[in-house]
This record gives sequence, C-alpha cells and structure tokens, in this order.
Amino acid sequence: MSTIVFLHAHPDDEASQTAGTMRLAVDAGHRVVCVYATNGDHGSVPADLAEGETVVDRRRAEAEASAQVLGTARVSWLGYADSGMTGWEQNGHEQSFHGADTEEAAGRLAAVLDEEDADVLVGYDWHGGYGHPDHVKVHAVVHRAAELAARRPRLLEATMNRDEMRRQYLAAKEAGLVVDGADWDPDAPADDGNPFGSPEAEIHWRVDVRPVIDVKRRALACHASQEDVGWMLGMGEEEFAGAFGTEWYIEPGLPAGMTVGHPLG
Repeated sequence: MSTIVFLHAHPDDEASQTAGTMRLAVDAGHRVVCVYATNGDHGSVPADLAEGETVVDRRRAEAEASAQVLGTARVSWLGYADSGMTGWEQNGHEQSFHGADTEEAAGRLAAVLDEEDADVLVGYDWHGGYGHPDHVKVHAVVHRAAELAARRPRLLEATMNRDEMRRQYLAAKEAGLVVDGADWDPDAPADDGNPFGSPEAEIHWRVDVRPVIDVKRRALACHASQEDVGWMLGMGEEEFAGAFGTEWYIEPGLPAGMTVGHPLG
C-alpha cells in the first residue's frame, strides 16, 4: 500500500481533475490524502446560505462530502485565501495563496508529507492547466515541498491533454454538436495567456477513469454551490464520460512517452 497526497488549489478541483485517479487508488488499497491550498472563498456564493453560514463554511463541508464519496482518508488545509483569477485585486491580498511565500507554503505541505510518510505527491503542470494564479502556485509549492520532505516523494503533475481537447472539439463540431458562435480553441490564450493544458508529447500517464465515472460525477455533485459544476453536471452521461473519463499526468524526469494505466499500478 502506498500513500498518495494530492494538493489542490480549491475545493472542487479534486472532483473535476483527479477524482477518478483518487478513487481507483483507494479501490486498489492505497491511502489517499487531499490537501487544499485555499478555502475557496472567492468561489460562487450560493443562494441558499444559512444564517451565519459563510462561503468558506459551505465549501469546506462540500470538500468533506466529496472525500466521503472518493474514500479519501484525510482532508487537510494549508490555510490560505483564494487569490481569484489573473489580475483580480485579491491576487495581492495578504493571505492569498498566490502571494504567499513559496518556502513557507511548501513547509506547510512538507509537514503533511512527513506526517503521512508520503510515497507520491500530485500537483499541477507548470501553469496550472489554464493559468489560474492559485494553480500556478500549486506547481511551485509541490516541487519545493518534495525537496523539503524527510523522504522525497515521487512527483506527478495533473494536466489536460491539449491535443485530445482539440480532437474532441473538432469531432463535436463535425458532428454538428457545436452551437453556432460557440467556437472554442484550446490553443488560444487561457487565464495567463498560455494555451490550455500540455501537448500530448509531454504527458506520461493516461488514466482511464471511466470504470469509476459515476463516482467522479457524484464527487462533483458535492460541490453544487459552484456555477461551473452546474454546467459539467448538465452534460449527458456519454458527453460527461467523453470529457472527464480520462485523467492525464506528467511525471518529471521520465523520458518522453505515454503509458496507459494508473501511475500506482
């Protein structure tokens, strides 16, 4: 049995990006730990907040509910505030993750790695998939935390396959499933001005999570307060499996070439 620690920027990121890999690992007998860098306080404000309940309260509760669905053994928080999107005023707030000292944040994560004696640490690719400041920061923090840990873990970077996204979009367009005026280009600038995800040639692991796609969908449903979750769950089952049934990882240091399978075997 291995222990695999995932660092995610906000509550709900685990559900959309790595939930299938997490559940497959749990089903194989591994211990899965999910750490959140921020409390997601700049996410959507749900209309049904109870008196005295905050967005942070709701998002923490949703994260715990997702952990129950995924079988996550531990949920931990680094304690930073959501930094918002690129250029937002919140980027520079005192407690924002984006503005945090990398050494300090990595130290907080390294403490979790040491407590867990972690075998594997998962973060994001170099620009966090689409350039969100908190996602970019995750990349820097996991790399430094791996160096600070008493026992250096194996490092993986969750990403999106830009070439596959392009193929899927073109196929949908040819099938007449794209509404006029709804053109989308994964090669166009995302939040930080870079294209989405990573080119296929840079990706090392392709994980088929369709066997647990229902679990991934239920994990997403735990984060119902967030508007983007709504459109994801609005997809039909086949469309959802096509969009979210594969998860992709870069493993720094490996030679080029993709393996189809789970990184933990």
